[in-house]
Amino acid sequence: MNNFFTRTLTGFLFVLVLIGSILFHSLTFALLFLLINIIALNEFYTISKLTRAKPQLIYGAIVGSLIFIAGFVSNNFQLGNSLTLLSIPLILFVFVWELYRKHKYPVLNIGVTLFGLFYVTLPLFLLNYLVFFDKEYSGKILLGIFILIWVSDTGAYLFGVTLGRHRLFERISPKKSWEGFLGGALLAFGSSFLISKYLGVLNLQHWIVISLIVVVFGTLGDLVESLIKRSIGIKDSGKILPGHGGILDRFDSLLFAIPVIFTYLYFFL
Repeated sequence: MNNFFTRTLTGFLFVLVLIGSILFHSLTFALLFLLINIIALNEFYTISKLTRAKPQLIYGAIVGSLIFIAGFVSNNFQLGNSLTLLSIPLILFVFVWELYRKHKYPVLNIGVTLFGLFYVTLPLFLLNYLVFFDKEYSGKILLGIFILIWVSDTGAYLFGVTLGRHRLFERISPKKSWEGFLGGALLAFGSSFLISKYLGVLNLQHWIVISLIVVVFGTLGDLVESLIKRSIGIKDSGKILPGHGGILDRFDSLLFAIPVIFTYLYFFL
């Protein structure tokens, strides 16, 4: 009971802070997701150290932060991509920095450091383009995506617990079922109609496509994070959220869905 209460309270406060930060102002959005970026990178690099890898934790976090900030400033002040492009040399210095570390597996260290930036920072960086999609800041698209993720996760859990018989990917995640996946997809699809009506910004067709992207790629993101944790032998990526694990555990679906959503909107909107 205590664990259920802790999990519920943490989840409620987390959602409250997330929604408030997204809707209140562009700066609250930037500060929150910059913090999420730093914590998620730290979690990824920390669990990677349980293998033979010794990622560049501090430098990786600095580069990830500068890339996110460059994306926000570029979009907030409509500077184009020039500032973002300036961050490219910082990535090259991941290789240079490894020259001076004298660790046994330099290629592995470089690979894990870059993997963290690609896996965590790139999707969060792209959020800047979604919230400034019409040049002016609006958190409605991002809020709609989060609602679809939450609805999909809730539907997958409810349908999985009550009707789950056929395992979706038993080797990686024994509890996930096809029934849960389809139940989550059904609820997300239905929610796209309400989101289109009450949030607007995009028409119904786009929200339906986004709901499908969230279900498919959000599930894949969840499975990939499970694969990473299973290969290392851990249950959670961190302990920052009591009853929920780490930041990576809460954002694994978003990290996979956002690049696909961004690509879709870029080409079809």
